[in-house]
Amino acid sequence: MAEISYPTPTEAFELLLAGNRRFVAGAPEHPNQDATRRAEIAPGQRPFAVLFGCSDSRLAAEIVFDRGLGDLFVVRTAGHVMGAEVLGSIEYGVDVLECPLVVVLGHDSCGAVGAACAALEDGIAPTGYVRDVVERVTPSVLAARAAGRVKAEEILAEHVRHTVDLLLDRSRVLAGRVDAGQAAVVGLCYRLAEGGAQVVAVRGLDVTADFAS
Repeated sequence: MAEISYPTPTEAFELLLAGNRRFVAGAPEHPNQDATRRAEIAPGQRPFAVLFGCSDSRLAAEIVFDRGLGDLFVVRTAGHVMGAEVLGSIEYGVDVLECPLVVVLGHDSCGAVGAACAALEDGIAPTGYVRDVVERVTPSVLAARAAGRVKAEEILAEHVRHTVDLLLDRSRVLAGRVDAGQAAVVGLCYRLAEGGAQVVAVRGLDVTADFAS
């Protein structure tokens, strides 16, 4: 049996960036979405990246990064908040499937971030389990405001950075792979109208100034 070749963290990141550029330009290639690919990966998966993003219906990972079946191991929650199940899912992607890249994907006009801002301003929190989501986003909003970042895009970027740091702090598996150079974590902010993704946090990867702007 041939040995499976995995991309490096840098190569995996470049694959994502290239797909997003095609999507923004309106020239998607729709790779790995045919019957041949379906049959090829039926025995097992080997995605090149874990995508941890918001559940927002406007943020479909395989579409905005122009990828196909078996390319991305996707984990999504409202406001990309995390609990044990999320951490376990991400660790599965990194440790068992050997994905070299983890991406935290936030977006503008995020309902969870907006609800957290509103709860701090008027003191009225949502009911049910939505309240738990808002409470998990609130520390990011408070940190942004404490640093003088009050614009919506600044608060979003802070929340993405906070999520990246929280992942590495809570997951020894992920942190160990990043320290060993086997994986990287990147935080992106997606712009709904334009379709582009901006880099706001990088751990374990050399990213050029153009990507980080």
